[in-house]
Amino acid sequence: MQRREFLGLTGAAVLMPLLPVPLRADAGPDRLIMAGEADVALMGADKPKTAAWVYGGQSPGPVLRIPRNKQVHVRVENKLPEATSVHWHGIRIENAMDGVSGFTQAPIAPGESFDYRFTAPDAGTYWYHSHHRSWEQVGRGLYGALIVDEDKPVSVDHDLLFIADDWRLGDDGKLAGGFGEIHDAAHGGRMGNWLTVNGDTKPTYRVRPGARVRLRCISAANARIMAFAFPELSPMVAAVDGQPLETPKPLGDALLLAPAQRADLIIDIPVAPGKKIDVMEVSLEPAIGAATIIIEGEPVRDTPLAAPLVLPPNPLSTHALDLAGAMHQDLLMEGGMMGGMRGATYKGQMFDMRTLVLKKGQAWSLNGVAGRADTPLARVPKGRTLTVNIINDTRWPHAMHLHGHHFKVIERNGQSVAGAPWRDTELLDLGEKVRIAFVADNPGKWLFHCHMLEHHMAGMGTWIEVV
Repeated sequence: MQRREFLGLTGAAVLMPLLPVPLRADAGPDRLIMAGEADVALMGADKPKTAAWVYGGQSPGPVLRIPRNKQVHVRVENKLPEATSVHWHGIRIENAMDGVSGFTQAPIAPGESFDYRFTAPDAGTYWYHSHHRSWEQVGRGLYGALIVDEDKPVSVDHDLLFIADDWRLGDDGKLAGGFGEIHDAAHGGRMGNWLTVNGDTKPTYRVRPGARVRLRCISAANARIMAFAFPELSPMVAAVDGQPLETPKPLGDALLLAPAQRADLIIDIPVAPGKKIDVMEVSLEPAIGAATIIIEGEPVRDTPLAAPLVLPPNPLSTHALDLAGAMHQDLLMEGGMMGGMRGATYKGQMFDMRTLVLKKGQAWSLNGVAGRADTPLARVPKGRTLTVNIINDTRWPHAMHLHGHHFKVIERNGQSVAGAPWRDTELLDLGEKVRIAFVADNPGKWLFHCHMLEHHMAGMGTWIEVV
């Protein structure tokens, strides 16, 4: 696989609506979601449609907007030709509701349903997606945005969604097969050639002059690391992976999003009616237009607001990391093409690299084990701080996601890191060493895996038990 470039993107512009009204939490189920097949217009309204797997007949699936700290009830019906499950990504949820097929729940068989009841303790931007054969089911479109509202409305004029994905499409709109190919899995993962934002090609956002915009950015890509630039604008990063920053920070050149990562941007729109601004995807050359912002209508105010918006903190921020009394665990990542791994243990048996790849479909290992082991990486008493020193001894980047918790990076390549945000997914570059720390306060068995989904499929997954 050589360097990939997106196809040139064109298409009809569409008006982006505000996010839906909150779910009611007083009757159940609050929301019924059907996982099924549908033809969706990924390439634009005047282009061939794509047969995808979706929630609620649309891609992305319906936006779930729920209250903080109140139980909600979501029923998922499976109309797919195979089993599925739903993971509520980034929510510090009860373990039985985490949605990991074959680990925290039995898969939802075709024609069956499953009732998820959970309480989200943290406000912010999250997402939901399949966690059963996710390298294919997410790649076919099974995901949507999950928004947890703050207790009091945040003072913004527009609350908008920006969920980005890359699809592997033919000129006829058909989704390419080959999901889970070991060639992709042993390299960077399944890369697409067609960029969508909110399930469309280069959509249009219409905002008023002088408005303050909250743009909730989510990467639903299987493997691609994307970067988005906002020329002529000065976004402030107010939250990452759902957790507010104590002090918002200027974005800089571009917003880098690894698979599954999120960021809330606060953008103060210039008082410039009629102006058009293209949001650009800049990870490859040439850059590609991802979306268009059109400033129109009556000004909200004569001059943009001067003071940055600080989102209210979540209960997570009250946790004090006890680094002096912490448990410590190393996690060595090996494998992939051009790596030095000669073999690994898979399902209790040692195999050489060639056998692992060609006969077992495994290309990666964590601490010498390919695939989820029978025993946890660490077994941690509830309330104890755990640090994990992750060593990426491969030639590829990896986006490591921890279920049920958020963590902080406290050390990178041997250097202490101060003031890092709370995250649930951290990107490690090739050869990088990153030490994370978190309070293990959510009991259960929690998956810890690379969110380059083909990497997880091919061995890069483990788990942590909080007892």
